Amino acid sequence: MKVLIIDDDESVRYMLNEICDFAGWKAIVCSNGKEGVAQFLEKEVDVVLVDFHMPEMDGLKTVDEIRMLNEEVPILVLTVDERQEIADCFLDKGATDFALKPIKAPDLISRIKLHRRLFEATMKKKDEVFVTKGMSQTSLSHVLEFLQSCSQPCAIDEIIQEVGLAYPTVYRCLVHLIEKEKVQKIVSYQKMGRPKHLYQWI
Repeated sequence: MKVLIIDDDESVRYMLNEICDFAGWKAIVCSNGKEGVAQFLEKEVDVVLVDFHMPEMDGLKTVDEIRMLNEEVPILVLTVDERQEIADCFLDKGATDFALKPIKAPDLISRIKLHRRLFEATMKKKDEVFVTKGMSQTSLSHVLEFLQSCSQPCAIDEIIQEVGLAYPTVYRCLVHLIEKEKVQKIVSYQKMGRPKHLYQWI
């Protein structure tokens, strides 16, 4: 399992790295939020640990950025601040859990294990839903990534050509993304013939 550690305190980074090593996990260590988001984009991360108070990009902004990139990955916030309003702000941005500093290894390890199990159970359930709907997570990712890269609305034929999937699969993926309010369908009226349906990432 890969754990992304984002903390500006060198001693905390060292301690968290040691905890991950003890638990048999690979740690990816970053000293600020910008670096952390960049590493998240580059590496396949299973869990994120992020500090609250950091220069350049604080924990709140970092959580927001990571959550926009991935809606599911567990994000645990490390903080000395016990105020409820701080916790509420992080939860609103998509944080999964909190661990108060000073960090205790048994508590942190158990929290990481718990949230990883919950994440895996959620993904398994999603995969079962995808199979029932006649599509896979991989197919959905291909369609999703293509639409995100497009600056203009696309017709379904264009999407099929680019992602290399069959019409029924692409259509099911588009319906699912529309239901999740990730994609909008636009009706383009032509000078001749039937209106054309275009799809655009929201």
